[in-house]
Amino acid sequence: MKIYHNPRCGKSRQTLALIQEAGVQIEVIEYLKTPPAAEELDSILKKLKMEPCELMRKGEAIYRELKLAEKELSREEAISIMVAHPKLIERPIVIKGQKAVLGRPPENVKTLL
Repeated sequence: MKIYHNPRCGKSRQTLALIQEAGVQIEVIEYLKTPPAAEELDSILKKLKMEPCELMRKGEAIYRELKLAEKELSREEAISIMVAHPKLIERPIVIKGQKAVLGRPPENVKTLL
């Protein structure tokens, strides 16, 4: 399993704790330090069965600064923006094989355990 994690985020910490309590080996990726490449983010979105705009954190200052609510972005454009500004990526994302869930709420991860 992999978790795209932000240690400063309470939901991310709760999700990681649930996985660790289950005794599952997990690779922790601090995505703000090492953001996913565009191809990787595209793959993650497909596993989540989500579009890029659904995974964007609309409350972030950079979302407003870039006026993203006013733009019609292609999938590729949205992914590129998220890679360039990883704060826009909702977290935590947990992946197991070809399945992925967003840890909001943290209990979502139980479907992968």
